[in-house]
Amino acid sequence: MLSGVLKSKRAIEVNVQIIRTFVKLREMIVSNKELRARIEEMERKYDKRFKAVFDTLRNLLESNLQEKEI
Repeated sequence: MLSGVLKSKRAIEVNVQIIRTFVKLREMIVSNKELRARIEEMERKYDKRFKAVFDTLRNLLESNLQEKEI
């Protein structure tokens, strides 16, 4: 990428940071999907007594995703 074109120490450092950023983003997305799946599994398992809790958690997850997309 950048370091291949410019071949400077700074370009290499920037390239490494870009890759680390994308890796971290991927980890966050996977983590969020796993959390969402676990909540949905619990939601299916328990009855309506916990509906308010699950609705609130879902809203928090969705707002968190929207903030990360911005």
